[in-house]
Amino acid sequence: METVRRLLPGASAGNEHLTAVVAAILVVLLAVEGATLLGIESLLTVHVFVGVLLIPVIGLKLASTGWRMARYYLGGEEYVRRGPPHVLLRAVVAPLVVVSTITLFATGLLLLGLGETAGPLLALHQASFVVWLGATGVHVLAHLAKLPRLLRARAPGAALRGAIVACALVAGVSLATATLPAADHLQDRVTARVGIDRA
Repeated sequence: METVRRLLPGASAGNEHLTAVVAAILVVLLAVEGATLLGIESLLTVHVFVGVLLIPVIGLKLASTGWRMARYYLGGEEYVRRGPPHVLLRAVVAPLVVVSTITLFATGLLLLGLGETAGPLLALHQASFVVWLGATGVHVLAHLAKLPRLLRARAPGAALRGAIVACALVAGVSLATATLPAADHLQDRVTARVGIDRA
């Protein structure tokens, strides 16, 4: 733990700033992903591309919030002094966000890997989205008002945090690009099925 603290200066303020920067990026990317749902049959390739791109960024967000939680419960002085989130957010909303996020993206990747566009796996993907949307909506509303202030805050290690965020985005774009052929295959299957259904 001491090694991580030396590698990531800024302590709790730096962690909070990193979490805020990643959250702001996620708001934009998730808005784009949500927009694809309005025409999923024709925008499936874009939906998959953005979804895969999101994975490293969401992983970074889970890591930064998980670090804060671990430091708080292990008695890290700065983290204890800043206090925990509201008990409802900690005990109910956060677990739902984590579990539904993992389920949503895991089922999405399985659908992509298996080339499936229907069936129980798709139903699970859709059900996890409903849970995720509700839990994440509450989470975002609880933190949105303070996001501008956190983004303006300064703490040691800003350049390193920026590099970490950039690496997550580059990793996301690389993964999304690598999966484009599979995404195109899914798009073709959906387009063909829709064309048959409408014939």
